[in-house]
Amino acid sequence: MRVFIKKSKIDVAVDQLFAWHARDGAIQRLTPPWAPLKFKWRKGDGISKGVRAGFDMRVFGIPMTWEAEHIDYCENRMFKDKQTKGPFAQWEHTHLFFPDGENRSVMVDQVAYQLPMGWLSRPFYRAVHQELGRIFDFRHRVLANDLTRFAGKDSPMRILVSGASGTIGSALVPFLRTRGHEVIRLVRHTKNLAADEVFWNPYKDILDMRAVGPVDAVINLNGVDISRKKWTEKQKQKIMDSRIQPTRLLAQKITGLARKPSVFISSSAIGFYGEGQDAVLSEASAMGDSFISQVCHRWEQASLPAADAGIRTVQLRIGIVLTPAGGALARMMPAFMAGCGARLGSGHQYMSWISMDDTLEGIFHILKKPVVHGPVNLTAPGAVTNRKFTHTLGRVLSRPAFFVIPRGGAALLWGDMGKQTLMTSARVMPRKLLKSGFIFQHHTLEPALRHLLGRCNP
Repeated sequence: MRVFIKKSKIDVAVDQLFAWHARDGAIQRLTPPWAPLKFKWRKGDGISKGVRAGFDMRVFGIPMTWEAEHIDYCENRMFKDKQTKGPFAQWEHTHLFFPDGENRSVMVDQVAYQLPMGWLSRPFYRAVHQELGRIFDFRHRVLANDLTRFAGKDSPMRILVSGASGTIGSALVPFLRTRGHEVIRLVRHTKNLAADEVFWNPYKDILDMRAVGPVDAVINLNGVDISRKKWTEKQKQKIMDSRIQPTRLLAQKITGLARKPSVFISSSAIGFYGEGQDAVLSEASAMGDSFISQVCHRWEQASLPAADAGIRTVQLRIGIVLTPAGGALARMMPAFMAGCGARLGSGHQYMSWISMDDTLEGIFHILKKPVVHGPVNLTAPGAVTNRKFTHTLGRVLSRPAFFVIPRGGAALLWGDMGKQTLMTSARVMPRKLLKSGFIFQHHTLEPALRHLLGRCNP
């Protein structure tokens, strides 16, 4: 058996630290976005003895199941889980907690493990130990940030979320739950609905708010991925419909409630501004004249009936959300990992990015800030050119990134989608967020990428 140990000091009381681990969503929140691991089910509540959990995972591209059971528990001191099915010959993870003064704790993760195939596995132990280091470094950073940034004094909210299975939604739901909030997810399937799911069909105006029940906030994250396919006329209509119809239905339904939610946060995108060249764009900047600008404009307009009904309404103009779990960064990773990273055209066009952590914190900040309303740019304050982004990502991954895709080549490969997204410059500043007191965890690109990719030690 080999033993891995990770120890950190966290500036919260030990009972608060321990209790966080028992919250719904804690497992998903602590799973690194690059890990080939997806939480599937849990039997039992919290982290007490006898609770079981199951995951889907891939090892060298081979699909597997990983199941674990909690086998020991002592409140505010420790809990332990053990693999019952999975890729390791043995796996036992002990979580230890120690007080270190009134408002500080020491947390220790201790993993005893053994690889399968006996002596044939010996060459792999070093790589596994290094990967455990990346994973637990990430887990401890996330936990320390979440607990120290959030005091846990706010009243729990009941929040309705659409688009909960998307890249942002699938991270937002466990984030909100670990903050103590109840989340109801709108879904498109009718079979085997979970206790937190409600069926809807926005294309047929189907949404039963009686099944949802009273809510304090609504977060709308619907919309098909604009970069998945070339923009045929049929695809353009799908892009438009997938944003406008869900937003319109949600706005209509919540305005008709006797007890209205206090806030409606509806997603949009920085594509609203179109081509901005080197100009710094704020929420007061004019709309562009591209197809995507028109989509964003109509998307935002569909949310306005909620504002007219007295509900605080926010249109989130979201930038490039960085996570290897999905979106733009996930699609870049294979080429960059192969040493084929490339800048696009001259590389002078600005890319307005934001880390997934700041995306979640930003949405949470808006939920809690009554003064924030209307269009809000959800981007980091440090937009970079495509040339700088390409070089930075290559450096973080320790891979060369010297190729160039000419502007004409981008147009040939991706058509209008490439012209209006990849080749368009948008230097966006999150002025409303900054003015309202939001503190970014990641102001600059390289630290954000190192955190999200588990490469904090160059």
